[in-house]
Amino acid sequence: MNSNTGGQTSDLQRKAAAAIARKKVLAAYAEMAQKNALNSAPNAADAPGTESAYAAPNAEHMKDEPINPRINSESWKKYHTAWQDYYQKYYSEYYSNAARQYIAKEQLKAAREQAEEDEIAYALARAGGKSAEKTGLSLAKKPTAQNNFDDDSGLLRTVIRKKATDNAKKSRKFRRFVPIMLGLAVTLFILFLQYNRLIFAPIYAYVSPGNAPASQIEALDPTVTQVVSDEPRLIIPKLNVDVPVRFDVNVSDIMEAMNSGVAHYRIAGASAYPGEIGNFIVTGHSAGDIYSSNPYKYIFSGLERLENGDLIYMNYNSVRYTYRVVKKQVVEPSDVAALIVETDKPIITLVTCTPLGTSRYRLLVTGEQISPSYDNADTASEVTDVVVSDEMPSNEPSFFERIWNFLTGQ
Repeated sequence: MNSNTGGQTSDLQRKAAAAIARKKVLAAYAEMAQKNALNSAPNAADAPGTESAYAAPNAEHMKDEPINPRINSESWKKYHTAWQDYYQKYYSEYYSNAARQYIAKEQLKAAREQAEEDEIAYALARAGGKSAEKTGLSLAKKPTAQNNFDDDSGLLRTVIRKKATDNAKKSRKFRRFVPIMLGLAVTLFILFLQYNRLIFAPIYAYVSPGNAPASQIEALDPTVTQVVSDEPRLIIPKLNVDVPVRFDVNVSDIMEAMNSGVAHYRIAGASAYPGEIGNFIVTGHSAGDIYSSNPYKYIFSGLERLENGDLIYMNYNSVRYTYRVVKKQVVEPSDVAALIVETDKPIITLVTCTPLGTSRYRLLVTGEQISPSYDNADTASEVTDVVVSDEMPSNEPSFFERIWNFLTGQ
């Protein structure tokens, strides 16, 4: 480092400084050794031309020879003190120069900024048709580069520079928040992809999840057997649901079948069709991603609003079957045995996921047939050739579940 400039030095300058320091220290050391020799051998001065054993070596000799290890502690103390004094003086000068340069730069920078502000204020005063005195600038404080404002082009350049400087400062402040805002936007977007169904499913539970207007779905007289279209449809007037039903769906195809309505599937112990004694199972989605193309992803979102006594209609083979809700229960997805019910009546069980927006549990809503009469109804035949899943059907997979399924090949 250069003590005069406060900057870095070359190797040659460092070597020269070290050599000078070494000479000073060796000279001081030789002087101390000579004094020690005179004190320990006073008669040596009476013998001219002779050298005492304690005489100090010359500088040339000491430059190549190591320091005498027999030097006492006082000599070592003076030796180190000489080095400390040298470095203290050197670094004191270096930091003093560096501090002076820093202060000078700051003062110059402040002076330039003040001059620029004076120029801009004077330019703006002229541009607004005001005198310099009205803006707080006396004639003596007018900028030295006043000739820059003698023409309109110089005035325009100054005004533009002022606006550009202000815009640049604002832009720099804004750029600090760009990474934060970008990270926050990405995080919110990912959270929306994953959890949007938690927001929209409760909304659709109270807004008609079906496609038919509410005025066209009304509770009918359950004592009257009606002849209807042969298209299988499930109708729940309280929820404004009127949805097509896919029958005899295999367990492996249920997710696909629920893209076009609700699905009926059979398992051992719950294999009935409408009108047969036994359990008739219908499953549907209660939630899905808002960006999903499935129009029936919220069809059973309001199922938890059903209460005992509410009516459910099923159109099957041109006959409308009417059921009255008698029970609701929440079970684990793996509790498939809850669908197997010992009964002497035709019953229907609607299956969907709960709580809304998740697939954590399954909601089972059971209704008993009240129309038409089932006195002479057949008992549901047992099934042995169907594949039974260890879980009940679930909602559409969420964003992260889709990624996981893709990575694992499921």
